[in-house]
Amino acid sequence: QVQLVESGGGLVQPGGSLRLSCVVSGSIFSIYNMAWYRQAPGKQRELVAAITSGGTTDYADAVKGRFTISRENAKNTMYLQMNSLKPEDTAVYYCNRDPRRNRWFDWGQGTQVTVSS
Repeated sequence: QVQLVESGGGLVQPGGSLRLSCVVSGSIFSIYNMAWYRQAPGKQRELVAAITSGGTTDYADAVKGRFTISRENAKNTMYLQMNSLKPEDTAVYYCNRDPRRNRWFDWGQGTQVTVSS
């Protein structure tokens, strides 16, 4: 019964910024390791950034220095601050747990990020 709702995407010019939000309902958010993923049309879903229940973060090489993942446990919300956006960042962005040995939650609808001039 866990529900994931992503928001904050849109159309932005190269070099611009967006802040994505992920609201998690139906569970105790604070106990989960979480992550942001993205999927471009016709491509595999890939890991973008991860954050543990304790706040430790990790990033894909392609976004290091540009993206920042964070969480606010009291609001059951995770964020992805995206700066210096590039056209290759264009994708649908999803949040989910970092599954480790467990299953992902059911995927939400994601939020579209389009970087284009």
